[in-house]
This record gives sequence, C-alpha cells and structure tokens, in this order.
Amino acid sequence: MVHHDRLSDPNAEYTMRDLSRGTLGLGSGGEIRDAEITDVQTTMVDGNYPWILVRVYTDAGVVGTGESYWGGGDTAIIDRMKPFLLGENPLDVDRLYEHLVQKMSGEGSISGKVISAISGVEIALHDAAGKLLEVPVYQLLGGKYRDAVRVYCDCHAGDEAEPAANADEAERVVEELGYDALKFDLDVPSGHGTDRVNRHLRPAEIEHKAEIVAAVTEQVGDRADVAFDCHWSYSAGSARRLARELEAYDVWWLEDPIPPENHDVQRTVTQSTATPIATGENVYRTHGTRRLLTEEAVDIVAPDIPKVGGLREGMKIANLADVFYVPVAMHNVSSPIGTMASAHLGAAIPNALAVEFHSYQLGWWEDLVEESGLIADGRMAVPDEPGLGLTLDLDAVEANLVEGAELFDEA
Repeated sequence: MVHHDRLSDPNAEYTMRDLSRGTLGLGSGGEIRDAEITDVQTTMVDGNYPWILVRVYTDAGVVGTGESYWGGGDTAIIDRMKPFLLGENPLDVDRLYEHLVQKMSGEGSISGKVISAISGVEIALHDAAGKLLEVPVYQLLGGKYRDAVRVYCDCHAGDEAEPAANADEAERVVEELGYDALKFDLDVPSGHGTDRVNRHLRPAEIEHKAEIVAAVTEQVGDRADVAFDCHWSYSAGSARRLARELEAYDVWWLEDPIPPENHDVQRTVTQSTATPIATGENVYRTHGTRRLLTEEAVDIVAPDIPKVGGLREGMKIANLADVFYVPVAMHNVSSPIGTMASAHLGAAIPNALAVEFHSYQLGWWEDLVEESGLIADGRMAVPDEPGLGLTLDLDAVEANLVEGAELFDEA
C-alpha cells in the first residue's frame, strides 16, 4: 500500500510562497487559540453516493468533521496533504486553505479532485474552529440572514421518462413530504433519439421533455417551484431550442443544459432565452465562476460546497454573485455533514435560494448523525450549537461503510 503522506514534497525545494505556521513565524494566540492539528483521517460511507467524510483532530480534544465530494481519489489526496496540516492551528481556516492550494499547486489545485479534497478538510476545520470558539459555523461566516434554509428535493419517479409518473411523484413529495421546491431530471430516454453521442435533440425529443415539464408544473401549480436538470447533455443549438420551448412553463431553472467547459457558449445559451439557466457545480473556486458572472452567462449559480472549494470559497462565490444580483442555489448530493455545511452557508449569505437534498428515498440518511428532524416541511433549521451542530453516530457510519473502508477514530 502506498503511504501518500510519506511522499516527497518537491515544491518545498523551490517554492517561495510557503504559508505554513512555522515559515510565517506565527506565534501563540492563547490557550484555546493555540490548538494544534494532530491528525487527519477519512472514511467512506456507501450511501446513494459514496460519501467521503473527513476528520481533523486537535490536541485540545476537539475534532472537526467535514465532507468531500463523493467518489474516488479524495481519500488518497487528503492523506497526501496530512503532513502540511500537522502542527497547524485549526483556527487559521483561510490560511490553511490557501496553504493547501499552494502546496498542491503542482498536483492540480485549481480544480477537480484536489479542490474537492481540500474542500472536505476546510469544512472540517470550520467545524473544529466553531467547537473551539463555542460558536456555530454560520457565526464564523459573519452571522445569519435566516434561521432555516429552504431545501429543494431532487425527485426520481419510478419511470422517469413518463410525464405522468413524474407528475405523480411531484404530487407525493409536495403533499406527503412537505417540500415546496423540487427538481427533476430531463436527460431521460425519450424513445425518439437516434444517436446517444452527438448531443443533438430532435424535435420529438424536445417535445417529450416539454411534456414532462408541463405535467410536473401543472400538477403542482403554485404549491412548489420546480427546476429541471440536464446534466451537461446537449449541444448549444439543442439547448437553446429546449430552453425556448420551456419558456411557456413555470420553470424555476434549467440546470446544466450544455457541458461546463466553454463559458462563451454558456453565455450564448443563457442570453438566448427567458428560461432561467443555472450552472456551477463543475466550475471550481471563485476563479471558475468569475466569467459566468461578469459576462452575465448564468441566472442562478449552483456551487457544490464540498466540491468547489468549501465554505469560505462558497461565500466568496456568493458575494461575487450578489454583486451581479444573482441568487445561489447550492448543488448538494452529500451526507448530513455536507448538507448541513451548505445550510450554514445558506444562512450566512443574503442571496441564498435553496440547498439541494438528494437522499429523500434513502431511509437511513439521517441515521448517520445523532440529531434528528434535520429537514422538516422543506426547510433545514441551522443549529446554534458550536461548529456544524452535528454529531456523527459512529455505529451507523460503520454499518454503512464502503467495502474496504476503515472507520476513523472517535472524537
């Protein structure tokens, strides 16, 4: 087995921008404010996504818990970064974030899995810092605008290609589960496609997607807002035609109709239609979002906090979006840890629209933490307890580990 935390650090041989505590000569900040990081551990839970949980341990007996975006790679990257964190002050959240970005710059810290891994550590640092200072995370972010954050439910019908099935599920989620904000997938088989590769939508395919939108929006009426996700599936021309077709319906937003790399095309699509266009989960850090906002290429920004940079980077994105009067709807497919982190950010920014919830069909999602009733009537109350306000149930975590994963140490 490779010990990633024992790899050499070639950057240390020549970099002039080392932001470590020792290099900067940072001294003691008092008893509590001079805590040190003693360990960083990860584990992976087999939920409806393979959730990566991160823990930062301190010599003050306080442990912070965070979450990186799901999937492979992050655990090895976090193990690789551990030496850069040991002995550091967990309260220096922003400096440590920049320290890790700098240290990992040669390994791709402008985007992708490196930033996702750093995001998980950054969220854990916020949790630890809040516990050390005995304040909730939203207070570390500047205070709150709201006590509870609106949650939109990512819905999945039994037959997602059938308009009536989607309408029935929308009705159930609104009436039985109490949500007033929903999202459905539009990149579902229509039976009219001739090529799965070229991103082109034939007229019959667009008509089929419009039928889904019509069925859902007409079913819920003014009882709920409804967004629709395309998962980066279509060509520029098809996206424009689809968005224009949906202008006749009450669409909250159309999400990711084209691939995320080309901001010029994103701008063209967004400015071609009155249908609100959302994107952001696959653009990293404030730098990735900048052109989308400055060139008015997006109507709603949708960053995924455990993926695109963490809480402070999420706040920077939200602040920039607010300059352009653009709301923020946080993409989220996380366990309760990442979801609550997004809720704390949603409480602390003025332009928060909603936070996604993607596990409504997973019966044990909430079992991962000791707290209950996290989402009620389509809202997530933001705790006033220190840190994120959640306590992992390690028995539940252990019972749902991905095969081969090891449970991390108790707090």
